[in-house]
This record gives sequence, structure tokens and C-alpha cells, in this order.
Amino acid sequence: MKRETKILIILFIFALLIRILFAFSSPVKWWDETVYSDLGYELSKNPFDYSFANGGWSDFIGDNAWPKAGFRAPLLPYTLAVFYFLRIEFLINFLMPLVGALSVSLTYMLGKKLFNSKVGFYSALFLSVFPFHVYFSGRILTDVFSTFFILLSVFFFWKGFEQGNKPSKFLFGFILALTILSRYTALWIIPIFFIYLCIKNKSFKFMKDKSLWQTFFIFLLTLLPWFVYSAFTYGNPLGAFIHGSKAASYWGGIQPWYFFFQQGWEIFCVMGILIIFSLVYLFITKKFKKNEVYFLLFWIFLFLFMAMLMPHKEERFLLPILPAVCILGGFFLDAINIKFKNKIVFIVLIILSLSFFVCINFSETYKQSYTKENYCFLKGNEFLKNASFSSVIITENSPITYYYTKRETHFYPNNWNVNSLKNLVDNYKNQEIYIFFSNTNMELAGRQKQDLDSNFEKVFDCENKTLIYKAN
Repeated sequence: MKRETKILIILFIFALLIRILFAFSSPVKWWDETVYSDLGYELSKNPFDYSFANGGWSDFIGDNAWPKAGFRAPLLPYTLAVFYFLRIEFLINFLMPLVGALSVSLTYMLGKKLFNSKVGFYSALFLSVFPFHVYFSGRILTDVFSTFFILLSVFFFWKGFEQGNKPSKFLFGFILALTILSRYTALWIIPIFFIYLCIKNKSFKFMKDKSLWQTFFIFLLTLLPWFVYSAFTYGNPLGAFIHGSKAASYWGGIQPWYFFFQQGWEIFCVMGILIIFSLVYLFITKKFKKNEVYFLLFWIFLFLFMAMLMPHKEERFLLPILPAVCILGGFFLDAINIKFKNKIVFIVLIILSLSFFVCINFSETYKQSYTKENYCFLKGNEFLKNASFSSVIITENSPITYYYTKRETHFYPNNWNVNSLKNLVDNYKNQEIYIFFSNTNMELAGRQKQDLDSNFEKVFDCENKTLIYKAN
């Protein structure tokens, strides 16, 4: 076995194992995790119904948009549908750790293709222990998923348009389309390729290349089913993408443009310091003029700029630039000519590893997740899982409760009022109705509990933290 192959295998296994650890950092799935999983479950039964119309649950999407689900990029739900269809859903928790570990291997391959094997090795080492990437590799979300496809598209772009491999050009078009279907914000990566080709060729002559248009055709052909879905669902071939952009405005509030700078330490940790040194070095030595370097710089800063324009921002939105940050840091360490280079790499890796307890407090994450509240929440779901299949559960966590129980759910009335709740119950006269109470909304918790105690029969109580009432 070649030495390079051994290195790749060792890196992959190491990256996979520590990511699996984080897949079990919380006993309760996040809202978005259950939405993607629930969509996958429903698609396994009917792959042509990408909506919330028939599943007995819903996401929070606003009254006017229901039951359209197109604002959620479809590739992850359809991938999960395969697991449900084959009845191997117990493996879903290992999907993102696997994708994250494969991203480490891809970072090695891309770093080697752009520069050399040593840069690839440094880059993959950094990403393998990058706390932010490791943490989100344990979540069933689109961020690490789309980062993998971005890496794959960049790899085939470079092999195709920089090294002249024609089949890679066509693969680039196909993978780029999948990248967008994995997460709509991957659209931000497209201008990077175009700008790079413009600067490299110092003109638009590259657009006369027939293989470029063939690649574009493959790109559109791969997206065609989604254009058709959008046309039928929204009356517009781009409707799902438009819905996605609008959805970003009513989730999680609006953060200032400098949000990512405020959260810089949590996102980048010690790699942030290394990248600052890298940038200073690149501009002092003018190595930023190298094709490979300014491509990575475009990748980092254009994606960052687009993320800053988003009304709602979360730290995880910058996950797609982490491989570029690692490769640029690897290039910097390989380029500098000092005696103690390997020791510096070792120190960076140690600090990155220790930063699990600084940037992302691993022990605190477990402590805050494995609580009595979460234990009782799971016990309540287990109780409801044994209810009749025709029962309806009224809850404030529709997708989460459906994920654990596979029973029809309905949200609480928008404005809490015991009479509006009774009216909702009356809509299901011939079905068993359960009202699931957990004190996640502390502003309403006291009044809700008092109203429920006075008007409905309590059938489950877990340490007064999770309560279930039967309405009829």
C-alpha cells in the first residue's frame, strides 16, 4: 500500500471517530434536524410529494406558504429517504460524520492538487480537528453536507478547467448542481469560478470553449427536475429558490453585518490567527498573485461577503469556507522557510484539539444537553409513541414530536388562549387528542400549565417538566 493511501486512510478514520462522538452530544435532535429527517421519512413513502400536506406535521413557514417545502434544499431529505426506504434509518446518525470525514480526505486531495502533498496533509490535519467542523459533523443539517459538495465541485473544476481534463468539466457541472440542491446558499460559490476564469484569461475568450457550454447544459439538466417542481408548486421555475431567500427573513431575527466578526473566535479558533499570519505573508511576498492562492482568497472573502448580506446569520453559515481556510494555512506553513516548521504544525494541532474545550466547550455541551428537561421530553415522546395511530398531538414542537412518535401533530394556536385551544380540539372530535406540554417557552409556561391543569385530564407527568394531557 502506498504511503499516501495509508495517510488518507488514517486521516479518514481519525476524522470519522471524533465526529461520531459529536453525533451523540445531545439526546434530543434540533428542530432543523427533525425537519430534514421527517421530510426524508415522508419521501420514502412518496418521492413525488415534497411538501407538508400529507405528513401530519409541519415546519414553521408562515401561513401563506404552507404546505410548500421548497424553501428547504431537497438533496439531504432525498438522501435520508433512501435510508428510510431500505429500513436502515438507524444509520442516519452516522451519515454526517461520514460526510465530514470524507471532506477531510477531499481537502487533502484538493490541497495536493492546488499545491503539493505536504500542503494537502497540513490542510487535512487542520480540518480533521477543526472544532466547528467536527461539531456540526454530528448534526443532520445541510451545512457540512453542502461543504462536502462544494469541495467536490472545486476539485473537479480545477481538474477540468485548470488541468484540461474534459470528463472532469462535465462532472463539475453535475456536482455543482448537486451542491446547490444540498443548500441554496451554495449559489454564492458560482461567481467565484466565473471571476477566477475572467482574471486568469484576462478576457471573456474562455466563454468560446464548447466544453464550458456543455458543462453548463449538464448543470441545467441536473437542476431540471427541481425547476419542474418549482413551476408546478410555485408557478415559477425559480420559485423554490425565491421561497428559500424569503424564508431567511422570518427565521431567527436579523443580525448586524459584523456578526461573523463578533463570533470569529468561536468559528475559527486558533486557525483565525494562522490565517491572519497567512494573509500578511501572502501580501508581503506578493504570492497572492498565484492562481491557486487568489482562487482560495475569492472563495473565502466572496462567500463571507455574501453571508454578511443575509438578514439572518448563524455561525454555521461559514462552514463552507473552512476547507479554503485550512488549505491557505497549509500553504503558508509549507511556504515559510524556518527550522521549527513541524513543531509549529504540531502546536497548532494541539491548540485546535484543546479548543474543543475553549471555542466549543465539549464537556459543557454534554452537560447542557443531557438534562432532566431533555430526559423528560424524550420520555413524553416515548409515551405518545404508544398512542393509537389515529391520535393527534397538539404541541409547540411539531416536527420534533413527529420525528419521535410518527403521530399526527398540530401546533398550539398562535396566540395562547384556552378557548382557541378548545376550538382546535373540537376539530378532531372522532380522534384521541393529546396536548404535549414542555417548559421550553418560559414566557408562556406558567399560564399554559394553569390552563391545561384546569381544563384537561393529565395522563403523563415527568418531574413536572414534561406533561401530557388528554383532551377527549
